[in-house]
Amino acid sequence: MSRPIDECFTYIADFTSTAEWDATAFQATKTTRGPIAIGTEFLVRCRLPLGAIDLAYTVTEFDPPSLITLEAKSWLFEAVDRIDLESTAEGTLVRYTADFQYREALTPFEPALRLGMKRMGRVAVQGLGRALEDRFESPKISAGSAAADRLVWPGLALFSKLGYQRGKRRFKPISASMKDRHVLITGASSGLGLATARDLARRGADLTLVMRDPTKAKAVVANLKKDTGNPHIRYELADLALMTDVDALAERLLEAGRPIDVLVNNAGALFNDWGQTSEGLEQSFALLLLSPWRLSNALYPLLRKSQDARVINVVSGGMYSQKLEVERLEAAPEGYGGATAYARCKRALTVVTEELAHAWADDDIVVNAMHPGWADTPGVETALPGFHSLTKRILRSAEEGADTIIWLAAATEAREATGRLFLDREPRTTHLLPLTAETREERQKLMAFLNSYLGADRAA
Repeated sequence: MSRPIDECFTYIADFTSTAEWDATAFQATKTTRGPIAIGTEFLVRCRLPLGAIDLAYTVTEFDPPSLITLEAKSWLFEAVDRIDLESTAEGTLVRYTADFQYREALTPFEPALRLGMKRMGRVAVQGLGRALEDRFESPKISAGSAAADRLVWPGLALFSKLGYQRGKRRFKPISASMKDRHVLITGASSGLGLATARDLARRGADLTLVMRDPTKAKAVVANLKKDTGNPHIRYELADLALMTDVDALAERLLEAGRPIDVLVNNAGALFNDWGQTSEGLEQSFALLLLSPWRLSNALYPLLRKSQDARVINVVSGGMYSQKLEVERLEAAPEGYGGATAYARCKRALTVVTEELAHAWADDDIVVNAMHPGWADTPGVETALPGFHSLTKRILRSAEEGADTIIWLAAATEAREATGRLFLDREPRTTHLLPLTAETREERQKLMAFLNSYLGADRAA
């Protein structure tokens, strides 16, 4: 493998990665807390010709970055997997051996079973090789997704858990190292933000998590450190609906001076009742649009210092119902609808994504948007109880909704696209309906409107 041995070892040792490179494995979880070490346990679910089998793995030898041995137990067999790594002039040599002991009742079938296991093992090792080589193509929309978007209703159906499961069949492994990558995530106390933080912490990223509640923030950071064994997690307190808090947060980060490799603008809420912040701004507009716009611009110097900067704006499929109308972004109390105000701001944030991607292209700052589909998060359950009750059986988990955020933050090939909207790791159309398309004049009007809130010294 043309990868440093440390990177190869880190990816392989986290056996949850088996679901990415072993074609028989469809689910893999770490069942013990803390850093990976002797005694760490994983549960891997694998397909059989008929049904599935659960493999309980325990790490029995752990010598980074050259050796990891795991013992597996199941009703069908026990096994010892040994993975040796060696640095070479070309990168890393990986040797993977597995020794199986079948249950006594299966002794008559052992020759056939061993033949089948060897065949599956060869395929799995080939998959691991592809994962470690990490040479995947720049993302393109599939013909099926493009057709579904054109037909509108099938496109909306893909927002469900079934859409995620369909998309997952073509997902590529994410083996890129996140070590020493500084990731800033807003709205990290629950839902998509917390799911993103947990996964990136597991991958070794240095995390700065932005939350409002100090008690919750301390608990989140402590739990993430204990679960993942990653000590490089800190929090910043800010109410991102308040521009003074946004500015203060940016000033603290700028003063610290550490480059930001990934900025995830995730903080959000759907307000069913009209309200203003203490600064006199309509709250949906302040939190959902002005805040990520202002924060991204303020942190531009730190993004520019990164060698691989990425900005990820979390939007919503609800935006497909709305056209960009700048004069209605700050919703009036008369006739206010929380879902509509939310969708309008997310539509505008999608346009902002495209505009920033263009403006920052020469600085090698990649800017993309994603929407999570219909995800079962505390925010959805609280703000849209009727929708949640009606659709809860087809809602995605927070982890499934956050998957594309994680992919945009970590995958090597995700850097090859900018100014795009993604769902399930595919670039998707920003307009399902022609009548929602905005004019160039309306886009310019939006940027001038937002720039008016930055001041002359920070206008984009």
